[in-house]
Amino acid sequence: MTDEYDVVVVGVGGMGSAACAHLASRGVDVLGIERFDVPHSNGSSHGSTRIIRKAYHEHPDYVPLVERAYENWRALEAETGRDLLHVTGSVCAAPPDGSLVDGARLACEDHGLDHETMTGRELKERFPGYGVPDDYDALYQPDGGFLDCERAVSAHVERAMAAGGTVHARETVTDWDADEHGVQVETDRGAYTADALVLAAGAWSADLLPDLASAAVPERQVLGWFQPPERPDDFTPDRFPVFVTESDDGDEYYGFPRYDRPGVKVGLYHHLREQADPDSVAAPTREDEDALRGLLRDHFPAADGPTMGLSTCMFTNSPDMDFIVDTLPEHENVVVAAGFSGHGFKFASAVGEALADLAVDGETGLSVDEFAVDREAIRSA
Repeated sequence: MTDEYDVVVVGVGGMGSAACAHLASRGVDVLGIERFDVPHSNGSSHGSTRIIRKAYHEHPDYVPLVERAYENWRALEAETGRDLLHVTGSVCAAPPDGSLVDGARLACEDHGLDHETMTGRELKERFPGYGVPDDYDALYQPDGGFLDCERAVSAHVERAMAAGGTVHARETVTDWDADEHGVQVETDRGAYTADALVLAAGAWSADLLPDLASAAVPERQVLGWFQPPERPDDFTPDRFPVFVTESDDGDEYYGFPRYDRPGVKVGLYHHLREQADPDSVAAPTREDEDALRGLLRDHFPAADGPTMGLSTCMFTNSPDMDFIVDTLPEHENVVVAAGFSGHGFKFASAVGEALADLAVDGETGLSVDEFAVDREAIRSA
C-alpha cells in the first residue's frame, strides 16, 4: 500500500525539521523521513551549539535572512517552551591586513546594526577570556550568540507533530520520482505519494540528486572542547561572546563559551580539508586535536587546558560556499536544500519557512534568490 501526503520531506536535520514545522503549522499534511535518529550525530546538526550572528562577514545580503531567522527562533521558543537562542554577543577578530573584520563591518553598516570596533588589546580588556594579539582588529556585535542545535531540531519536530505532521526516523529513502501529477518516494519501509517533495538530506544530497555530486561536497569537520585550567568563569556565556577569528595565515576559527559540556568549544573552518564519504567518517585523532590547539595557543591561551571531547560533523560545501535553496528546473514540485557550507544552521528556522513556501506556492518572499540551483557556480561545478 502507498500512503498519501501533501508534502514529503526527506532529511529531518536542521533544515528538514524546520520545513516540517512550517508546513504542518499551515495545515499541510507533511511526512518527514529521517534515515537516522531524530536528532542524530551523523550529519551537520549536532555538537550542542551553533553560532548565530548578524555581523555577517561572508556577505551583507545574508543579513535579512538571518534577521528573519531570529524572529522565527524566538517564535519557536515561545511555542515549544524551549530555550534555544542564547545571546552572548559576537566577536570577529583578524590581523590588520585580514578581511574578516572588514566584511563584518560592511554588513553592520549596510544594515544599520549596532557594533563596536576595537583593537585586540581593547578586546582582551573587555573580555578577559580572549588573548588575540594586541594589534588585531576586532568587531563586537551585541546580538550574536548561539543556538542549542539538537534541541532546536527536536523543537521543530515537536511543533510539526503538534500541528498534525508525521515524522519517521530510522527509515531510508531508496528512490524517488516526480512528474506533473506529483511525486513518489520509496523507502526501506514503504512507499509514499505526495504533491511535492523537499530534499534536505545534507551530506547525503548527492545520493538523492546525483547531479549535485560536484556541487554539494561533504567535508569532514572536527569540533573540540577544552577546559580552561584557570579562571573558568571568564568563559561563561555572560562573559565570553561567540567568535570567529582569522589567523595570521588566513585560517578562520570559531568558538563558543562553556555550555552544556565542560570546556570551551572551538572549530577550524574546513579543518584538514578532507572530502569524506558521509557513511564512513573517520573518528577524531590527535592530529585533529593539534589543529584546534593552535587556535588556543595563539588566541585563547587561558583556555588551553585538558581536552574534554572531540566530535566529528559534516560540512556540505557548494562551489561558491553559498546555499542551494530552490525548486528543480526539471521538476517544479521538488525543492532542494543543500550546500550549507558550514554556516547554514543559524538560518534553519528561516530556510524551513522558505522551503515550505516553495513546496506549497512555488515561490517565496524570503531572500533566497541568490541560492538558485542553476546558478553559474553550480552549473560549472
